[in-house]
Amino acid sequence: MAKDIEAGGQGGFSAKDYHDPPPAPLIDAEEFTQWSFYRAIIAEFIATLLFLYITVLTVIGYKSQTDRTKGGDDCGGVGILGIAWAFGGMIFVLVYCTAGISGGHINPAVTFGLFLARKVSLVRAVFYMAAQCLGAVCGCGLVKAFQKAYYSKYGGGANELADGYSKGTGLAAEIIGTFVLVYTVFSATDPKRNARDSHVPVLAPLPIGFAVFMVHLATIPITGTGINPARSFGAAVIYGKDKAWDDQWIFWVGPFIGAAIAAFYHQYILRAGAAKALGSFRSSSTI
Repeated sequence: MAKDIEAGGQGGFSAKDYHDPPPAPLIDAEEFTQWSFYRAIIAEFIATLLFLYITVLTVIGYKSQTDRTKGGDDCGGVGILGIAWAFGGMIFVLVYCTAGISGGHINPAVTFGLFLARKVSLVRAVFYMAAQCLGAVCGCGLVKAFQKAYYSKYGGGANELADGYSKGTGLAAEIIGTFVLVYTVFSATDPKRNARDSHVPVLAPLPIGFAVFMVHLATIPITGTGINPARSFGAAVIYGKDKAWDDQWIFWVGPFIGAAIAAFYHQYILRAGAAKALGSFRSSSTI
């Protein structure tokens, strides 16, 4: 009986009209025997490759169009707004395309947050992260191959801490930005919302893409906006300059901390883990 009770609004309880999936096992050896597992890894690799290819090309194109030494104009190109749209729009498209295959993570921080919430196994999380990082490297490699004349000159799309900001500020920006993203992922894919609002599964990629867009608007001037360790890693590997590697730790530590906070906040506060336990106690005490 207790498992069918859900904390409701106004301090009451109502029958659940949804079922949470069981926690993913920490290590699931059976996944290695399933084609769907390898298909999901391939999907994460290709999605991250395409994500970096489009977005880094956009960044380099913008910088080349605004280069005054080449006759550029400060008002030329897509601007920061256009760069933010490129990142957010690509996440929207790619999550829509891959959600039914791999879950559409395209980001080690998202995978890490979902792992902490027991949504994916450790095996799947590790392989996803490896595929995402490799895809990011290959995506940036394609950009360098197509834009060899501009790639190194305009920074290779690598994330770097902007002048005038401390490392602490950069780390905080990455933590908060990733929190916004991963919090949105949890909210958009919540089975409780899916049961209550039938349109949510269809629209889930939209708020996730908008979260990426909004975070980029806020943090591009600070760190160039990482919130995705694979994105920062892939660009740094292909760009290969010291400045990108000096601040690389910020783009791993910050997103992982932000993802962990978002997972805790959604699972144990918004989904009211304590309230559910209390509800179970109350329901059993009346028997």
